[in-house]
Amino acid sequence: MTLPFSNPVPAEKLSPVPEQPFAFRNSNRLICAKGPVQQIARGPSTTIGDRVAGFFAGPKDGAIMGGALPFDNSAEDYLWHAKDAEGTWLPDMKRPAPVIPATAAAAPRSEPLARDYMQMVSRALDILRAEEKRPDGLSKIVLARTLLLQQPQNIILADVLQQLAEDTSVTAFQVALPPRAGDVAPRALVGATPELLLRKRGAAISSHPLAGSAKRLEDSTADAAAAHDLSRSDKDRHEHALVVEYILDTLAPYCHQLGAPDGTTLTTTRSMWHIGTFIEGILKDPETPAIVLASLLHPTPAVCGLPCQRSADLIRDLEPVSRDFYAGAVGWCDRQGDGAWYVAIRCAEICGAQARLYAGAGIVLGSEPYAEAAETGAKFGALLAAFGLPRDAALHELEQL
Repeated sequence: MTLPFSNPVPAEKLSPVPEQPFAFRNSNRLICAKGPVQQIARGPSTTIGDRVAGFFAGPKDGAIMGGALPFDNSAEDYLWHAKDAEGTWLPDMKRPAPVIPATAAAAPRSEPLARDYMQMVSRALDILRAEEKRPDGLSKIVLARTLLLQQPQNIILADVLQQLAEDTSVTAFQVALPPRAGDVAPRALVGATPELLLRKRGAAISSHPLAGSAKRLEDSTADAAAAHDLSRSDKDRHEHALVVEYILDTLAPYCHQLGAPDGTTLTTTRSMWHIGTFIEGILKDPETPAIVLASLLHPTPAVCGLPCQRSADLIRDLEPVSRDFYAGAVGWCDRQGDGAWYVAIRCAEICGAQARLYAGAGIVLGSEPYAEAAETGAKFGALLAAFGLPRDAALHELEQL
């Protein structure tokens, strides 16, 4: 079945139709592609409005568009148009969470090694200090590292998604990624993001940036102390303020009302504390699609840095592993342009039996290399647990330094 669409992808550029182009779950809601799907022409963020215009001009039916935007907004996105996609995650749709014994998987391999990541942070701090007095100098950069995990058999994506969705404070997601030469199986990005990039319902929009993090602790007294210390950390509050200011500045021209009525507060997942600010606004033009607004925001300083282009260039120089769609954006829109887009963090790129886990930390003046490496180690926790490994498996390497 061919879906009505004004700018279909040429046949020679079509990707194989993935088994599940996109799926998102938070709380008791599931949104996933159902029925016939059609690929949307790929391109960079500067052309996204033109490329999706045909979808929004279509009949106001149950069709939904979803997929992924890469970290580099000059690279090509990967979006799909589905005939139908909305549903509810009912109790009888659940299955028991799979249990993967830790012995079934080899120990994850750090790329780069933790000590090399700490050297990356030190280099970034040297640049921050050298440019501190410059009005256009670097004020923040986010640096990521990865863990490579090899399972004995192909990873079942639905099992990983189900494990991640057990934490109702996050949005669990699964999005197809474009095939690459040499891939042994279809690729997907699967994760549990706590960070809302942009939600739109009619004229109302919202965003919930997170920056500044601390590991959750099993002991309740120690956990409360970690939250208290984070809330009073000048370094983390400064890092967070940079992100909030950027989002407000970016969205302001499109809104006649915009603010953060609840101020800055702490938010939490099962494994991490975060500093967060809930931003709300009313659009001047309610027909502006959520994906267009998300592409304007992305990448925020929460995953890139400031100035954004300077940070992105340094990230390419400093990080040995390409981000691809990690720290990009994942989400969906309906025909009215309403929808939700999330920052693609706390995720893994999965291909066959192999998974590459990603985690990053914001570096500002006052950051300390060991502490930033430990923060990334803690952020791997949710994904490691989903693969049946100890949540602190990425921290053992640091204990040897």
